[in-house]
Amino acid sequence: MDESNIPIDINIGKLQDWLVSRRHVNKEWQKNIIPVREKINNAIQDMPVHNDIATLLSGSYINYFHCLKIIEILKETEADTKNLFGRYGSQRMKDWQDVAKHYEKENIYLAEAAQMLVRNINYEIPSLKKQIAKEEQLVLECEKKHLEYLKSESSCKSEFLTSCKQLGIAGDKIKKELVKRLQELPDIYHTIGKSLKPLLPAIELYSAFTKYIIGDNAPKVLPLLQYLVENGNTTVYEWTYGEPPLSIEPDLMHIEVESDDKAAGDQIDFGDNAIDFGSIDTTSSIDFGDGDAAGEIDWGNIDVAPASIDISADVAEISLEGSGIVVEDQGLGGGVATGREALTLLDNPITRSQIVAQLLELESFLKMRQYETSMSENQMFSLIQQLPSESESALSAMLATVQSASASLTAPEIVHLHNVKHSPRYVDVLTAQLEQKLSLCGKMSRLAERESERRAAAEARATELRPVLARMIQRTKELQAQIEGDISKKYKGRPVNIIGGVKFL
Repeated sequence: MDESNIPIDINIGKLQDWLVSRRHVNKEWQKNIIPVREKINNAIQDMPVHNDIATLLSGSYINYFHCLKIIEILKETEADTKNLFGRYGSQRMKDWQDVAKHYEKENIYLAEAAQMLVRNINYEIPSLKKQIAKEEQLVLECEKKHLEYLKSESSCKSEFLTSCKQLGIAGDKIKKELVKRLQELPDIYHTIGKSLKPLLPAIELYSAFTKYIIGDNAPKVLPLLQYLVENGNTTVYEWTYGEPPLSIEPDLMHIEVESDDKAAGDQIDFGDNAIDFGSIDTTSSIDFGDGDAAGEIDWGNIDVAPASIDISADVAEISLEGSGIVVEDQGLGGGVATGREALTLLDNPITRSQIVAQLLELESFLKMRQYETSMSENQMFSLIQQLPSESESALSAMLATVQSASASLTAPEIVHLHNVKHSPRYVDVLTAQLEQKLSLCGKMSRLAERESERRAAAEARATELRPVLARMIQRTKELQAQIEGDISKKYKGRPVNIIGGVKFL
């Protein structure tokens, strides 16, 4: 077998030691490379304008093989300085030829090229790949977080809109809209009060059932609910004293609301709501007159003198001279409903809670009776069969009516408005909760935008690094081939393979 065909395999990790052990380079070559690098730095300062030279000098550590290429280019650019003896008079050519000459001394160029190859293979190229992989991973993470933030933003916005829909507001100026909606409460309560009429059969059944079990001495069941069904949503005063008030003076509410002109606050007066209590004029006062025609009392054909009126703080007494008639006040404050008594049954927190509790009691009774009716064939319920009963379908209809009434009264919108009216602090808390959700939407939007910007920046960095990596790999391949070729010349053209080089990356 021809020795010239036997390949020389050199491991990339032992390349420099191999060159030293084979005495191709000196062990102290690094000390001798310093003057060469200084000559290269000086020679670079004066270079002709040439595209190939610009390409060689861009983003690359200049080595011996680059110097040879520069000399070949200078042979063209400095051709006019060549004399009869084949020497160049150009200082540029002399500088680079001097650099090449110092490189070739003791094969310094070969040791440096081997060092550059090992550094590129073991450090530079893996580092670039790791940076690109890191940027690509960051792109994926930013994309994932971007979608998560958008999803959170959509969820927060949906919750905010749902809450606003429950409250019946648009959500632009939350507190102002909530306070404005309080004006609708009287009409809402009036509608609910009128809708409770269908509850009467269920109440009567419950009453009959109670009387059958306890007897005629049984107490009246669900008195407040029954009154509400029969009389509508009257004032607490009328429920308490059995007669409508002559006038209503509710307590005023003060809720500070920022207006469009940034005023300190608005005074919300709920005393002017038009509440219909029959034919009573709640806004007028009683004028007893002073004897003129407008204030006289028409007694028909009775010839009596005009009545003199004496009103005190404790007893209002009206004396009719000559007739012996005395009318005294019954201690009802002159028929004026004030404070809690001026509120309606559904508006007053105490009576409202009682009504809700009585609705729940009625619902429980109907559910039990429905169960007993379905089990009436069992002998254990023989006594119950003798009680006042309704068909199962009728009981189901009654139960549905009660549940509908309870749902309308305890609807989230009604509950929130009721709490807002009777607790100024509640409106602040509710407004803060809604504003917090809206603020969270904005925060999620900003975070999503930030992740989008981070993703774009990572993509840009990865895009910039990919050409650098490709160029580094290409030049490392060229350097490896040049080293293999140079070593091959020293061994009469035997093939040289650097194992673990750039070909295996």
